[in-house]
Amino acid sequence: MLMIRFQRIGRKNDASFRMAVLEKTAGPKAGKYVDLVGTYNPKTKQITYKAEKIQDWIKKGAQVSPSLKNLLIKNGVLEGSKVAVISKKNLEKHIAKKKAEEEAAALKAAEEKAKADAAAAKAAEEAAAAPAVEEAPAEEAPAVEAAPEEAPAEEVAVEETKEEEPAA
Repeated sequence: MLMIRFQRIGRKNDASFRMAVLEKTAGPKAGKYVDLVGTYNPKTKQITYKAEKIQDWIKKGAQVSPSLKNLLIKNGVLEGSKVAVISKKNLEKHIAKKKAEEEAAALKAAEEKAKADAAAAKAAEEAAAAPAVEEAPAEEAPAVEAAPEEAPAEEVAVEETKEEEPAA
């Protein structure tokens, strides 16, 4: 598969790039390329490109690297939206950061679920306690009514014993 991407040229600390069409598996510093379609100097922002050749290679199935795609979109050669580009140096940091964000989101979701479960349990307890409160007075009411009935019976028994004592 062919890829249109930057190929670094230039001196140390003074990079400039070729826009080269090359095999995707070939290294970026490899001298072998299929076609040169332009150059780019990031220090001076000077860019030269052959728009017709770039579009022809894309029509033939060549893919464009994200950095080069963003540059070509900026200059009007390609249409579409820019792509987020992550350098290889920052890739590990980005992966670690993304993993930490996912863990934090999962933890937050778990906390929210726990809060929702606790609220549902509390609501269920309140719902269960509310009928129990209503039933409790109904149960106590007959007990209160029975107590006065028993009290006179005891008093009667006590009175009877008092009466028996004088008769004896």
